[in-house]
Amino acid sequence: MKSDFDKKQLTKKTSDTPRWYTEVIQLAELADYGPARGTMVIRPYGYAIWETIQEEFDKLIEALGVENAYFPLLIPMQLLQKEKEHVRGFAPELAVVTHGGGKKLKEPLAVRPTSETIMYEMYSKWISSWRDLPLKINQWNNVVRWEKRTYFFLRTLEFLWQEGHTAHESYDEAEQMTKDALSSYEKLYKEIFAMPGLCGVKSQAEKFAGADHTYAIEFLMPDGKVLQGATSHHLGDNFSKVFNIKFQDKNGEIKNVFQTSWGLSTRSIGGMILMHGDDNGLVIPPKLSPIKVIIIPILGKKDENILKYCEKLKQEIERINSEYSGKVKIDKEPGKSIGWKINEAEIKGIPVRVLVGIREVDEKTATLNSRLIGIGDLLCRQKEIGEKVEGFLNKIQDEMYKRAVKFLKGNIIEVKNYEDFKSIMKSKRGFIKAFWCENADCETNIKEETKATTRLKPLNAKKEYGKCIYCGKKAQYVWYFGQAY
Repeated sequence: MKSDFDKKQLTKKTSDTPRWYTEVIQLAELADYGPARGTMVIRPYGYAIWETIQEEFDKLIEALGVENAYFPLLIPMQLLQKEKEHVRGFAPELAVVTHGGGKKLKEPLAVRPTSETIMYEMYSKWISSWRDLPLKINQWNNVVRWEKRTYFFLRTLEFLWQEGHTAHESYDEAEQMTKDALSSYEKLYKEIFAMPGLCGVKSQAEKFAGADHTYAIEFLMPDGKVLQGATSHHLGDNFSKVFNIKFQDKNGEIKNVFQTSWGLSTRSIGGMILMHGDDNGLVIPPKLSPIKVIIIPILGKKDENILKYCEKLKQEIERINSEYSGKVKIDKEPGKSIGWKINEAEIKGIPVRVLVGIREVDEKTATLNSRLIGIGDLLCRQKEIGEKVEGFLNKIQDEMYKRAVKFLKGNIIEVKNYEDFKSIMKSKRGFIKAFWCENADCETNIKEETKATTRLKPLNAKKEYGKCIYCGKKAQYVWYFGQAY
């Protein structure tokens, strides 16, 4: 599928979201299918979004004292098998290398599904004293999980992510790190993605394999399904016991470290597409968009003057807003009609569009058009365009977040009986708030009967006393349920 695909042929999101999602990703040149089943090629426009995510998240974790590093892709199987619950959790998705250099390997190598085992082998060498703690390392890398069903960004055999791994002297210090990582994800999604989510703890069945407990941030998509945006795991000393990660404390005692791991992947881009996109294509939040402003010259008469004026507008925007350098584009490409260029800008979700003709040149004005429907246009003078663009982009960012908050709040439903629970999950879906007794059998039965899973128990949830939505027995907490991607 090419980017010159007529926008009229784009499936409407409101009529068929899955088909729209696949089409718009290819039309906007975010990604394409790789040659191997289930793989994805991230194109420059899509990768630029990922680079912004990296840049913004690095700022947040740097403030927490986290440093970036890199660890190998191939993991000896004996390392992966050290933590039994961990390897059992990943076994169905493992890709294993058995041959190399034309010969059968003495020991198979797992292609990294996650890096706990290879990183903790090294941590055991690097940590010996309380002076070596805390150790806080993050890496941006790729992992492979042999998924049966794949979906651009949301679920692919190979995907990109960051995974942070820290080691601490105490359980409480590790707990604080786990929550700090979760807060960083919440801040990233709110301020950069314009996406509000719910944060909380996962059930025992839904936690990370080998963790003491898992926190997550979850998002409600327009089709009523729930997308997990990031997770933060308190590993306790489960891995340090297995990998012999010990330290001598200030009193001379030998102890195991307490650890955390936390990650966010390219799935976040899929969530952004689903949450904000509309029938005309992508709608990218300004703070995440690779192109913040597209200037489209209306050529025909006095072309040279029009192009010079477009360049002046571009320079003025970048002069006032130095961080916009390279993110303001002039569409000079010949052979495309104005309508074509406008459609292309809409499909790509570029936040602000500026049309420039001879009238704008003569009057020394510009009109800012928002990609976000309902914002309206803004007329400004040439000399004030830099300041106006910044304010306009901030207005769009804020409005996108407000709309997403309104949608989220309007689709959290408190349910008292199981019949209503089942009815909602068959129709509009959304987040359902209900008491759950935390019995694994009830959790399994609910999933089998409604396809809904426990998504989280809210942070700082207070004890209440009610009846389990499934079995009717005594329950102490309200949980959120939803159908997951």
